[in-house]
Amino acid sequence: MSLHIGIVGFPNVGKSTLFKAITKKQVDCANYPFCTIDPNVGVVTVPDRRVDLLADLMNSKKRIYTTIEFVDIAGLVEGANKGEGLGNQFLANIREVDAILYVLRCFNDNNVLNVRPKIDPISDKEILDMEMALKDLMTIEKRIETVNKKMKSLVKKEDEKEAELLNKIKGILEQGKVLIDYDFKEEEDNLLKQYQLLTYKKRVYLLNGNEEDVSLEMKKEFEKNNWEYIIINIKEEIDAEGLSEEERKELQIKDSKLDYLIEECYKVLGLITFLTTGEDETRAWTLKNGSLAPDAGGVIHTDFKDSFIKADVINWEELYNSKTYGEARLKGLIRTEGKEYVVKDGDVIEIKSNA
Repeated sequence: MSLHIGIVGFPNVGKSTLFKAITKKQVDCANYPFCTIDPNVGVVTVPDRRVDLLADLMNSKKRIYTTIEFVDIAGLVEGANKGEGLGNQFLANIREVDAILYVLRCFNDNNVLNVRPKIDPISDKEILDMEMALKDLMTIEKRIETVNKKMKSLVKKEDEKEAELLNKIKGILEQGKVLIDYDFKEEEDNLLKQYQLLTYKKRVYLLNGNEEDVSLEMKKEFEKNNWEYIIINIKEEIDAEGLSEEERKELQIKDSKLDYLIEECYKVLGLITFLTTGEDETRAWTLKNGSLAPDAGGVIHTDFKDSFIKADVINWEELYNSKTYGEARLKGLIRTEGKEYVVKDGDVIEIKSNA
């Protein structure tokens, strides 16, 4: 499962510096070294202590983590929705990602040119939102024309429902609002996903600066609106790259927050991790939250989904505390689950199939 996080923001807010820092953040894993797909896409591993603990317990030869891709998207300028600057490229790139990481400037440094009149993260966020909303509005208006033409010749119930949803969305977008901040019914959600709208993508907000650069009022604004945010001084992260834990303490540099950021981006996609472990390898697998046991089988091997018979399941911590599979079985901790079992984050699974 290839997962993409788009890094967006105005020029000089720290996007490319973050990309450089985050894509050099490697877990010691020969199977997934950092690699560059093209100049602005990097693959990083998602840190997972469960993999490390189980691999040590089982003396696994390999340890394999889940991964996500970060895309450093061209800096935005006002009027991007009309193609200003690199607007068309910017918006096309966002359409391809699964979630968006906003980088908002909070730091004050006269040596770094600020393309905005002043440092105002909320205002910057609103302009980013507006540009995407205007582009989505163009998409929706075209779709409304198509649906209206269809209804002139033959009115179908599904077309009426779509027209109703499209007009509802249009009203939200005309206000410059992002759709992800609104609740939609399951039927509406399924339609919305087909449109690939920019404002219907999950978001994480990175406030670039120190804690003291972010006012209490700003934090309250983010929390009131349930906007997931993290405060990171990106320059400090890049300057401290390669320092050991002891060296960080000696220089009074705070612990890196990059691992936490990677984990938050993974979570915002609505994903969970299940694991397989043994002497050959301990591996983390990515799965959509709410997926069933056969889906997990299909992630491991495509044939396992259709040929699924049952799954042996145990929570990773219960296995770790038991020391061995045999001891866990004696304690009755390993359960046999069928096709309707909903996989939970942290499950260690062994699939039985007739493949």
